[in-house]
Amino acid sequence: MIPNSYRKRQRVPHRHTSATRLPSTATVVNSFSEKTVSESSQKLHRTSSAASTITTSPNAVTSSFNDPYTADVLLRLFVDRSPFDSDAPSDSSLQSDIQIYLHSAVIRRAKYFSAILSDCWQHRTNADAKSNNGPEGSRSNDNNNNLVHLNLAVVDDPNSMSIHLTVLQLLYTSDYATVIDSASTALEILPVALELLFEDCVKSCLRFLEAVPWSEEEEKRVLNLIPFLREEESKELLARLSPGKEDSCEEMLHGLILAAIHNHPNMAFVKAFVAKLLRDFSLRESARRVLERAFETSLKVVKESLEEYTSPDFRGDHNETEAIQRLNLHTAMTNGRHLLWLVERMIELRVADSAVVEWSEQASFTADLQRAFRDDAWRNIVPGLPAVILRCTFKLANAVAAGTILAARQVRMKLVKDWLPVLLVCKDNVSPMLPSHKPLHLELEETFLRIISTLPMSDAQVLLQQCLSFSTRNVEDCPHLITAFNTWFRRATRPPQLENLD
Repeated sequence: MIPNSYRKRQRVPHRHTSATRLPSTATVVNSFSEKTVSESSQKLHRTSSAASTITTSPNAVTSSFNDPYTADVLLRLFVDRSPFDSDAPSDSSLQSDIQIYLHSAVIRRAKYFSAILSDCWQHRTNADAKSNNGPEGSRSNDNNNNLVHLNLAVVDDPNSMSIHLTVLQLLYTSDYATVIDSASTALEILPVALELLFEDCVKSCLRFLEAVPWSEEEEKRVLNLIPFLREEESKELLARLSPGKEDSCEEMLHGLILAAIHNHPNMAFVKAFVAKLLRDFSLRESARRVLERAFETSLKVVKESLEEYTSPDFRGDHNETEAIQRLNLHTAMTNGRHLLWLVERMIELRVADSAVVEWSEQASFTADLQRAFRDDAWRNIVPGLPAVILRCTFKLANAVAAGTILAARQVRMKLVKDWLPVLLVCKDNVSPMLPSHKPLHLELEETFLRIISTLPMSDAQVLLQQCLSFSTRNVEDCPHLITAFNTWFRRATRPPQLENLD
């Protein structure tokens, strides 16, 4: 029986689907007390396999497992039932108390038995000395008295008995591969091998587990066994189970995002897959930090590209300058698409607060955009660039107007103030060439007017005057603008309410 005081050898529950069962023999009364077995077990300390020795190599042993003719040890395996257990028979009741004939030279491979047998010989020597001094020490000539009788209790589990028998059989071989042929089998054998301090078997189980895949349930069982392993034994398993860095999840997500938007040739499918991973990721703050990091990087590239495009260096060759300008526009376009995808993911996960604040503080960037879109050069190079930029603006502004993102008053005002001129320039210069973008312009106009309605009257008055360009040839075609001005005048003509607050 394994002592409770030795933590690395606590018995752990087993689950087994199939194992070899051996026939039981008649019950034998144990001549070696349970107290002595427990005291002997407490002396055991597990050392590295290099320090362990095997008295006789298994290959040199000609005796067979459970051979009564050559055995010198009789081991009784019995189910250790709690006194509080029900009297109803358990699933293992058909084989709850059996005995096996073993060989001391073989079972010493397990250091548990090695320690027990060492004390057993000492116990028997003392008994023989007493038998020479009086009738109390006499013994019969029954063959069983020539055997060392040991008890080993197993937990009351349907398969615990068969698993112990399997491990005892493994003491008689060095070819563990014929038995340890699946992760499930290794996980069933390993706790018993640990219990008996069977080092070679423990090493074989761990070597197999380290090399094969696990199911989710098997992974849980591996985790439960980690506390019973030495540090050097659990190192390889833990390397698979736990990250080496605290921010490994964020590094992984960031790498996936970069691969999706930059490197992968099948970009659309990969973006959809990464978007699903982000939706299913449970650590929302980690997802926020990763997306914000990627957003800032892409925004910086777009801004720098537009800045270089609107402030070119003409000191070089004309053709070279033109090539650089085209490259700047293509770079802005490519990263603008990445930016739009990131904005959509951030809004989807409700982590776009910082992105809205950052977008509202782009006075220099919006000035570069206005200069770029007033020029005709971009039309034949990146005709879709204005739509990409306006789509980013619309996504963020619409999230603010809908209350998905609760932005401060100053942020809301600056968002409209800085980006309204970009919308007006695009409307004047882009729509005639790209009529398909008119719905986008209209959506952004309506969104800006909704945000303006949330601002104080003085701020709304200034911004509404800049929205007159939203009007159309037919006044009835701009109901959103009419509604916005009617709302402002209705509020402006309402009697002051401050006196009612007293």
